[in-house]
Amino acid sequence: MTISAGTTESLSTGVWEGLSTLLAGRTFTDLTHAFHPGQPHFPAFPDEVRSNLFDLEAGDGFTAHQYTIVGQWGTHVDPPSHFIRSGRTLDNIPVQEMILPLVVLDISERVDADADATPSLADVEAWEKRHGRIPEDSFVALRSGWSSRWPDGEAMANRDSDGVSHTPGWSSAVLRFLVEERNIRAIGHEQTDTDPGQATSRSDFSLETYILAQGRWQIELLASLESLPEAGAAIVATWPKPQGGSGFPARVFAIH
Repeated sequence: MTISAGTTESLSTGVWEGLSTLLAGRTFTDLTHAFHPGQPHFPAFPDEVRSNLFDLEAGDGFTAHQYTIVGQWGTHVDPPSHFIRSGRTLDNIPVQEMILPLVVLDISERVDADADATPSLADVEAWEKRHGRIPEDSFVALRSGWSSRWPDGEAMANRDSDGVSHTPGWSSAVLRFLVEERNIRAIGHEQTDTDPGQATSRSDFSLETYILAQGRWQIELLASLESLPEAGAAIVATWPKPQGGSGFPARVFAIH
């Protein structure tokens, strides 16, 4: 089929007109921490190094920074290849997966009383009683309230006198249900890791391994989940396209 230039313009205009009408009056919430040297990060990773290659303040014609960072830095995306051999890399995740229906599981009140709290199937059942079945291909975010501790590294890690970290995380039962029964596309959370702190303190990353082994991707260190409704929002997660990339800082926002 041949489409004339005029028809193409009409189709493009129609898409934008429909989208602009849909977005009118909506709220856009940035779910991303601005990254910087000295911020909280996985202990085995080096800190960010940032330098000015050119600087307007020093008399140069423009400013250009050089950033030296690990891929898993700040609010970031983990593709399957982060943990899984032959898993999808960042450049192989299609852009269609970058805008998804958003589900927010809120365990923040329980975390206030118990830093080691994790979601249960009862939380999922209660969500579905309020809002209906979790949509297929959705992004499920775990709201724990942990992002309020950012950028205090000690508060984020929350280690006891024995060096054991006490942070919330996902549970195996909930992740398996979401993947195997609801066919979700991706997950996200406010804490540094998928697994609870007590698990990561003994080098147990089995939940992160599970979710990435299912071909799903995740966003870690989300911000501002407390501003979102439990249901009805859309999430947009974007990142650069490094060939073979195993992780990168992401820009994530919700429309609600």
